Amino acid sequence: MLEKLSNAFGPSGYEFEVKDIITNFMQKYCDEIIIDKIGNIICHKNGYSVNNKSIMLTSHMDEVGFIINYITDDGYLKFKSVGGIDYKILVSKKVIIGKNKICGVIGNMPVHLKKNNNENINIEDLYIDIGAKNKDDALNYVQIGDYACFDSKFTKFGDDLIKGKALDDRIGCYILMEIAKKQLDLDIYFCFLVQEEIGCRGARHIRQLLDVDSAIIVEGTMCSDVPGTIESQFSTNLGMGPALSIRDNGAYSDRKLTKFIIDIANDNNIKWQYKRTTAGGNDSSVIQITDKGTKVASISVPCRYIHSQSSVASINDIESTIKLLEHCIKGMVKKSAD
Repeated sequence: MLEKLSNAFGPSGYEFEVKDIITNFMQKYCDEIIIDKIGNIICHKNGYSVNNKSIMLTSHMDEVGFIINYITDDGYLKFKSVGGIDYKILVSKKVIIGKNKICGVIGNMPVHLKKNNNENINIEDLYIDIGAKNKDDALNYVQIGDYACFDSKFTKFGDDLIKGKALDDRIGCYILMEIAKKQLDLDIYFCFLVQEEIGCRGARHIRQLLDVDSAIIVEGTMCSDVPGTIESQFSTNLGMGPALSIRDNGAYSDRKLTKFIIDIANDNNIKWQYKRTTAGGNDSSVIQITDKGTKVASISVPCRYIHSQSSVASINDIESTIKLLEHCIKGMVKKSAD
């Protein structure tokens, strides 16, 4: 299922393929499914409440990508980014475009023709080559306003590793789907959100619909344990388990909820780590402060080369996150009973 989610086409604002995969799966395990006006999926599984409140588990369906904004007379596609992408990684990358999934390659002026090989790459210098003869030919296949995303096939490799696009946050979607299969007795809202990569827009709407006391955001997060980064600047380490945030650029995690998660991990011998940088953010930034406020915590799976064609994650880290979240929910049920 993670492979299917990773390979699915779903840039921010065009999450339909991912939505269909998740909805078809979740209807077997939840009591009610609502798709709101902006496209969020809300799956309710009945159970006990904690202090008369339910818990919300969230992940986001969208991925970074591109949108076509101009077609040259020669048939090349100019584009803008959708979400945060490092333009230096884009040259020669394969992409797929639009509902017909037209194949393209991102191009730039050859490096040996540039006056300065070390100059920065600007998005205005890039284009997508779909093999069109001219503009009219290109318009037979794509239109201005079409979305595009990386063309990268999910693969297992090395020792315990996977490679694929959109692991931020199809990993989170997969984890929530695995949790939904379990009999856990807690009243849970599984929320699969849209447009996180362009300003947490789905989360702004979801919190207004649900009266929950706490939310756990399940994410794929940056992993910097690579050559060229000194250890004191590592954000997370691959293979060291799920990462818990204290704060990031958008939110402070609730201290009591985070300590509860840490205690659960320690009591069940689940390896975990702190996210040791404050860069980045996720839907917790909006969920925390919307309406009356919500206790939030983030549990993240480390991903190398995030927001690229080929993100890398550890299967053990994913399985440990599922195990941790399952035990947390069991712990909440026990706490409620006490």
